[in-house]
Amino acid sequence: MMFSNSAKLAFGAAAILSALAHGPVSAQSVAVTSIVEHPALDSIKDGVEQALKEAGYTQAKGLEWQFQTAQGNTAIAAQIARKFVGDNPDVIVAIATPSAQAVVAATKSIPVVYSAVTDPVAAQLVPSMGPSATNVTGVSDSLALEKQVELIKKVLPDAKRVGMVYNPGEANSVVVVEQMRKLLQQSDMSLVEATAARTVDVGAAARSLVGKVDVIYTNTDNNVVSAYEALVKVGNDAKIPLIASDTDSVKRGAIAALGVNYKNLGLQTGKMVIKILKGAKPGDLASETSDKLELYVNPGAAKKQGVTLSEDFIKSATQVVE
Repeated sequence: MMFSNSAKLAFGAAAILSALAHGPVSAQSVAVTSIVEHPALDSIKDGVEQALKEAGYTQAKGLEWQFQTAQGNTAIAAQIARKFVGDNPDVIVAIATPSAQAVVAATKSIPVVYSAVTDPVAAQLVPSMGPSATNVTGVSDSLALEKQVELIKKVLPDAKRVGMVYNPGEANSVVVVEQMRKLLQQSDMSLVEATAARTVDVGAAARSLVGKVDVIYTNTDNNVVSAYEALVKVGNDAKIPLIASDTDSVKRGAIAALGVNYKNLGLQTGKMVIKILKGAKPGDLASETSDKLELYVNPGAAKKQGVTLSEDFIKSATQVVE
């Protein structure tokens, strides 16, 4: 069957309109980098990928997707950032502060969407939580620390000395430590710090707190979360209760955590990526946070760490880990 030129043009236009209605037309590329692989950050990556898939952006339909982890090493994070910038994808997703800082330092033109950054302003990713007028936007996992102090009191009403193991080189953690120090003082409590610059230092840092603290609280410090089992061993052996802000850590041996659902945070991040793939400028999109907190409780861990939880507290949990 032969078609006239005008018929061919009409047919082509109809095909384009149909493609627009059913999903992405041309191949687009998303590069994802994470400072390290652990359950919370992996959930964000999976959430981003799921959001893209649900919107019709799949590798089968031409999406170019790549993921690389820096294995906890900031020098590798910088190498990955430079590689991604050389690849010139449509969007770079940077998970956790060190990776986000590396990517933002490497490009001022390629759209960057950060995720799981507690304080993107302090990390100098964006000038404020409003539209940045730059190539950067994203989703913060910032938590109201007042609620974290309340959680500590609910689990251990008589606690006075709160220990924290953290990486002093991670901007997120430094901000949290400073804020926690002030908040605990207001509650007639004190903060006892132990630094772990590397993942392998977490166990030793935790052991240094034995006899000095009533409870150990952990934020979403990537070194600590990556080596959480080392912290759990100290908690169980020394009968020091562990309270976390990362709900996945409860499955690994913390007594309780009040935190964001990182899969949902990934879906939220993915939706921002989709807006940019559809033409939105990252500098016009305000940074976002999540106010959907979930309480995870592990009664078995409480028993191992010498704590008796009230039935009301256990019943109030979003999820009880058996």
